Amino acid sequence: MTNLTDLTVAEIRDGFRAGDFSAREVAEGFNANVAAAKALNAFIVETPEKALAAADAADAAKAAGETPGALSGVPIGMKDLFCTEGVQTTAASHMLEGFVPTYESTVSGKLWAAGAGMLGKLNLDQFAMGSSNETSYFGNVISPWKRGGGDNAALAPGGSSGGSSSAISARLCPAATGTDTGGSIRQPAAFTGISGIKPTYGRCSRWGIVAFASSLDQAGPMARTVRDNALLLEVMAGFDPKDSTSLDLAVPQWEAGLSSNLTGKTVGIPKEYRPDGLNAEIAALWDQGIAWLKDAGANVVEVSLPHTKYALPTYYIIAPAEASSNLARYDGVRYGQRDLPDGAGLQDMYAATRAAGFGPEVKRRIMIGTYVLSAGFYDAYYTQAQKVRALISRDFDRAFEQCDLLLTPTAPSAAFTLGEKQADPLAMYLNDVFTVPASLAGLPAMSVPGGLDSQGLPLGLQIIGKALDEQTVLNAGLAIEERAGFVARPDKWW
Repeated sequence: MTNLTDLTVAEIRDGFRAGDFSAREVAEGFNANVAAAKALNAFIVETPEKALAAADAADAAKAAGETPGALSGVPIGMKDLFCTEGVQTTAASHMLEGFVPTYESTVSGKLWAAGAGMLGKLNLDQFAMGSSNETSYFGNVISPWKRGGGDNAALAPGGSSGGSSSAISARLCPAATGTDTGGSIRQPAAFTGISGIKPTYGRCSRWGIVAFASSLDQAGPMARTVRDNALLLEVMAGFDPKDSTSLDLAVPQWEAGLSSNLTGKTVGIPKEYRPDGLNAEIAALWDQGIAWLKDAGANVVEVSLPHTKYALPTYYIIAPAEASSNLARYDGVRYGQRDLPDGAGLQDMYAATRAAGFGPEVKRRIMIGTYVLSAGFYDAYYTQAQKVRALISRDFDRAFEQCDLLLTPTAPSAAFTLGEKQADPLAMYLNDVFTVPASLAGLPAMSVPGGLDSQGLPLGLQIIGKALDEQTVLNAGLAIEERAGFVARPDKWW
């Protein structure tokens, strides 16, 4: 019999509807995998009872002849940045440890309404700030992958959605939610051999998601296949009057529109994404990806995004500035951590609470953000960064006059060893060099696995599309997926 935890979301959905297995059998299988993989530290909170309750409800509804929901019978993982009613939500920070929301985020509510069950809350970089999942208060997530050649060093699963990427790759869940501010869906997907899409900014509501940088944060799905991402995104997307940045647009039928035939489409190859010293294996995979898209019927042209070199410094001014503002609410007064030393006044409580509640990377970004927003430096840094952001968006607009989508690498390397970049924040920030530009422009972008490097580690290709054109992004992802034939999975060592 097929191991049910090896099935994709679409296979679980279809098999459940066909009566090949019960929803409870699926939930029990994934609950068992979660319980057996604690060494990966992918979950902060496990909720096996919620997965079983949703499964039993799906089975009962099916027995009663009711029309199943889009995700009936499918258990998923929820990044611990999404508020979940009655279940602790921490953003992987001591600041929110013990916080149990009395409400549900819009995105998670949509998923539960569609019949999905929750296996638990997934670990992440604290307040989504990080590229390796090493900044979590609850300990770092470990990638299920190992290098070949006898090197047993633990590898980073990427960040900030490292718990999501590790859990999907290890078959602890068939899919999970992620959030992407500067690449936090795409980079971990590339590191662990799965797919993930950041939709156009505003496609998915941000209401009930712990905020990092409000003009950049966007929820999206992570799964093993392009089809799974399409069907999950259909459920997650949609207008939400509670979110002022939510787009009041109908949700397309992305899964039904999937096609790997790219005839008539033109793919742009940004010359600025091929700098001197680009990893040779990354460059070779990129060339292979170009060949795959040509084989799918696409034309290929070189395009220029001249302000790409300014994207990373622009991002690391804007994102910390917005983080400084958003995280000012954590003051020990209303909710979360409170430290009140003997004889302390209000200011002492603020200082003690924030010192104890936030980790080093969060403090670093708050300090950077506060500095660039200060009276003497606002125009020199923040205002200037917003101007450059507009230029970066204009670059994409001009490029898309010549093409329908862009193809680039997702990350500059395969997964690195845990601890390797912790002492050098700038080296860590460089992991986002290929993903940040699309985030600054608010464009849809997806990572799909393309193959393995010489050490047996996954490498990803990134597809960037025009605003609101997730369909072309997904179709190009499907074309790569079919031609790459990526079926590699990590050996079970945990």
